[in-house]
Amino acid sequence: MTKSHALLLVAFFALSFAILASGSTATAQAGLYEVGPDKPYTTISAVPWESLQPGDTVLIYYRATPYKEKWVICRQGTPSAPITVRGVAGPNGELPVIDGNGATTRSALNYWNQERSVIKIGGANNPPDTVPQNIVLENLDIRSARPPYSFTAANGTTQNYTTNASSIYVEKGENIVVRNCRIHDSGNGFFVASSDALASRNILVEGNHIYDNGIEGSIFEHNNYTAAAGITFQYNHFGPLRAGCPGNNLKDRSAGLVVRYNWIEAGNRQLDLVDGEDSSSIRNDPRYRETFVYGNVLIEPDAAGNRQIAHYGGDSGATANYRKGTLYFYNNSIISTRTDRTTLLRLSTNEETCDFRNNIAYVTAAGSTLSLVDGAGVLNLSHNSFKPGYVATFGTLTGTINDDGTSVLGSSPGFVDEGGQDYNLAAGSNCINAGTFLPPNVFPSNDVTRQYVKHQQSEGRLNDGILDIGAYERQSSSPAPLMITTSSLPQGTVQAGYSATLAATGGVTPYSWSISAGSLPNGLSLNASTGGISGTPSVAGNFAFTAQVSDSQNPAATNSKPLSITVNPAPVAPPNIITTSLPDGKRNVAYSQTVQATGGVTPYTWSLASGALPAGLTLNGSTGVISGTPTRKGNSSFVIRVRDSQAVPAQDTQALSIRVNR
Repeated sequence: MTKSHALLLVAFFALSFAILASGSTATAQAGLYEVGPDKPYTTISAVPWESLQPGDTVLIYYRATPYKEKWVICRQGTPSAPITVRGVAGPNGELPVIDGNGATTRSALNYWNQERSVIKIGGANNPPDTVPQNIVLENLDIRSARPPYSFTAANGTTQNYTTNASSIYVEKGENIVVRNCRIHDSGNGFFVASSDALASRNILVEGNHIYDNGIEGSIFEHNNYTAAAGITFQYNHFGPLRAGCPGNNLKDRSAGLVVRYNWIEAGNRQLDLVDGEDSSSIRNDPRYRETFVYGNVLIEPDAAGNRQIAHYGGDSGATANYRKGTLYFYNNSIISTRTDRTTLLRLSTNEETCDFRNNIAYVTAAGSTLSLVDGAGVLNLSHNSFKPGYVATFGTLTGTINDDGTSVLGSSPGFVDEGGQDYNLAAGSNCINAGTFLPPNVFPSNDVTRQYVKHQQSEGRLNDGILDIGAYERQSSSPAPLMITTSSLPQGTVQAGYSATLAATGGVTPYSWSISAGSLPNGLSLNASTGGISGTPSVAGNFAFTAQVSDSQNPAATNSKPLSITVNPAPVAPPNIITTSLPDGKRNVAYSQTVQATGGVTPYTWSLASGALPAGLTLNGSTGVISGTPTRKGNSSFVIRVRDSQAVPAQDTQALSIRVNR
């Protein structure tokens, strides 16, 4: 091997190591983009959406006027370092408003279907197209993507929204979380798409308020319209659609669908669970044949469109593609205030089956106004609550109803406050301890362990060994001792949103939480009803306090536990080389220039990442000074690197060159 070849190999391995080191450091140094009044970014469009990296967080702070901006997320986080877009609430809990009506779009973005969303996930030219992964979107009020509203596209033209536009449109994505958002005033509120070639996967829709969507006179737009391989809805409040909009509330075409612990009120149907007509990958997923619906409160107001509560099977007309599996429908509370007829289920064909157990199906009208099925399908009944007089169908029964004779009959299920919509069971209800065991294949993932709390919250469901009928459990024996089960709380960071929830077991819910000694970190507050600790810490340090919980017994039981929260200082911005060019030198004439940087933690360390300085010049690793006497004319290109003095050094690089003249 020649000397020149050896030097080339050394340079190659040095450059390769530098690139790898640069990449690992960039991953470790997650970015924080703060948007709002008196924040580094005054507009959402200033955020570099096209270059977000794993672990990056975009904080959008509440302001009195809405943000009239829209954007695309087409980047990938990782399971341990997701890309997070989080709203920071106002002083009274107000969520930042993202208003699509009159919104503008960051000009650097280039993505298709701009007319279909306020926030879109997936499908772009810039950022380069990919399948977005590990994205969290939370604590935002997202609204107004529908006709007659318009927006300014990335190219500066004014465009109109389509009727099927959505507040949030997931064109494609994997491991997507949408949490604690208000989603309203759009054609579709929340929309997830899949295709034969690619299915969106692993979607969690949690604790949102989805309401007031739809298009007047159209049955094709809904509060929710989703098709995914694996999707869970939990703790959401689905309210009525906009007046005059006949769409469904939760319409879904997924495999691996779980709908649990939600409050779903009104809509043409509360649940429309039909075939994956646009995605063979969904239809071929083994989970396509099983759907789990449990622990929900389903409310049918008078004259609220179609009289059916739930539809399971298909609606495309291609019956070979229908779900043709089992709908496991258990421990739900269905309340209909219709003055005419109510039908619990429409099963599309006789190849659809529903296991219907431990449900309250209550109509305020006469019992004879309730029918079990529309006509087709196999319905297996066990341990449900009905008003006497209910019928199999209002039409012709073409399917099969298997009733094991265990129904609980009564004029009322015995709610705590029916008029006030408190559907917990009162003492003496005939639904207490009247439930039965669950099917074996719901365990362990789909056991009934929680229950909905108005609104957009949940709590542990009491367990005395015998299930009550309905979405709520009342403990009939002496309650277990009240005990706080939270043993530690996560750390926080100054000026970064914080959220954690205290937990307890035993006693009688609902609980009331307080701080009996010490104090929470500045900027954090405790929700007395839910035990949630949230806010934005403003001071670093360790804050010790005593949490106390009281239950609803009379007199109340109490329990307390000492806890603490450590708040870390705000992360330091990485260094940034601000020298972008260097002056020419002259052969045999002394040369001295200083490369400068800002940010990070000084002192800095300077080095060459690649390339070489002109012969006769050297770089001072402590000062960034390039000095010496050039000995040869010509142009020398190189990449200079600066590292700061943090425990895990942050770095920046800059390509430069020096021309040496005669």
